[in-house]
Amino acid sequence: MDERKKMASALKFSPEEDAAPQVIAKGIGLVAESIIREAEANDVPVYVDEKLSHQLNQLKIGDQIPYELYEVVAEILVFISRVDNK
Repeated sequence: MDERKKMASALKFSPEEDAAPQVIAKGIGLVAESIIREAEANDVPVYVDEKLSHQLNQLKIGDQIPYELYEVVAEILVFISRVDNK
């Protein structure tokens, strides 16, 4: 049995309102699976990055991502933009 549990976080970013993306949901195990199902049901792209998931899970809901994560989150935003344009 795999001892690693699924981890998920949801981010929100409104350039007009936010200085940086903000954590709006996070969870491990069943909660993570629920976050992923909700995203898929609402056609929200899901990006898989285990290391980033661990880092985001250390933040509190409502926290903006720290400067150290800007580059990787920018890559995700580019990914989402490409998916949205398809």
